[in-house]
Amino acid sequence: MWKPSERLMETIRHYASFPATGVSLRQMVQFGDRPSTGTLFRASQFLSEELPIRLAHRVQDLGELPDGLSEMPSIKKVQDWYAQSFEEIINLPRPSLTQEVRNRLLRPGRMNDGSPSKILSEATQNPSIREGQYRSSTTANGTINGNGKSAAAAAAGRRYFVPADGNVEWPPELNDYNQRFSRTLQQIKRRHDSVVTTVAQGILEWKRERQRMQIDSTIQSFLDRFYMSRIGIRMLIGQHIALTEQTHVKHPNYVGIICTKTNVRDIALEAIENARFVCEDYYGLFEAPKVQLVCREDLNFMYVPGHLSHMLFETLKNSLRAVVEQHGADRDQFPVTKVIVAEGKEDITIKITDEGGGIPRSAIPLVWTYMYTTVEQTPSLDPDFDKSDFKAPMAGFGYGLPISRLYARYFGGDLKLISMEGYGTDVYLHLNRLSSSSEPLQ
Repeated sequence: MWKPSERLMETIRHYASFPATGVSLRQMVQFGDRPSTGTLFRASQFLSEELPIRLAHRVQDLGELPDGLSEMPSIKKVQDWYAQSFEEIINLPRPSLTQEVRNRLLRPGRMNDGSPSKILSEATQNPSIREGQYRSSTTANGTINGNGKSAAAAAAGRRYFVPADGNVEWPPELNDYNQRFSRTLQQIKRRHDSVVTTVAQGILEWKRERQRMQIDSTIQSFLDRFYMSRIGIRMLIGQHIALTEQTHVKHPNYVGIICTKTNVRDIALEAIENARFVCEDYYGLFEAPKVQLVCREDLNFMYVPGHLSHMLFETLKNSLRAVVEQHGADRDQFPVTKVIVAEGKEDITIKITDEGGGIPRSAIPLVWTYMYTTVEQTPSLDPDFDKSDFKAPMAGFGYGLPISRLYARYFGGDLKLISMEGYGTDVYLHLNRLSSSSEPLQ
């Protein structure tokens, strides 16, 4: 069983004193548009400094939780995963480069026609995040590090947002390092697959031991920060692995895991089908409640299809469950749930309207609380259930809505809920189509 040494924990504390650097969706697309060996090496360099900072913050957070939560076996297990991943990244041997190669890596690249590549657009403030809610280098408070630089200035210097020259021969050591770095990231991604359920298991252990019914606002805001950070880490890792693979095979509409022409209607139809299937399976229905989709066929925008699919699936699953439980599983016909997609200049908004009886006004804040669920008996957590990022049972953990809201806010969108008790609920999913807002970091 791997355990961190005291020396490693000291290094982690040092890294945790730096703020993370926020990246926007648009920057990731502009940077990764033509990934040459040099550009990927710049990205590897950026991530080999950025990921340890993000992982170090999480190790510290997990060790400083209130009321004995840090002592729970599952929380300690997750803390060790983060520390081990930190160690693997900082210990990965780097190639020794000549001064000439170093200079070339620092020069902005040239396009295939010889013209200089554009410097990437700046990330803007994320509209869905309150000032000071997350600490990142765009709003860092300027703490000074040991070299006399402010932490924000040090973070800004780590930016990978300038593609390197694509038309030149790079030494084989760079390609070798890129491949090793990508393999290390794949290993880390697999290790962290079941973080969400393992932390949930830790909360259950704590609730049983302390005989708590609900979690308090301190733990709630820790979970928000922790899961938002996990989305960011997985986004950067997934994007880098996909860019490394795309140096061999390029998909016309994909830059890494970001689709520049995400078709909203196709993803909505797939989420509807999946949610209805899970509903039929869970309740033993011959046919799940019908869902009507109102959406233009050619509505495309830049987004991560996996994130959109997850948010729609989770919200639809909640709606279908409410409809079946309100009207009884023995009904032949259920009221139709509607999904309406509207396109504005700033946002694409998806409204999901059900007739599932609604939620009392006093219970609406609880909907956003982790581990709050209207299911009588929370199912026991199988650590393997979370192996694929977005697979989920019909109900029971109270994680669907809070985590979907984090996915929406990560790229500057939001998830809101309006309910009519006795009738039904409207869920509004706002997706920021400008793609320029910085990821919220802690």
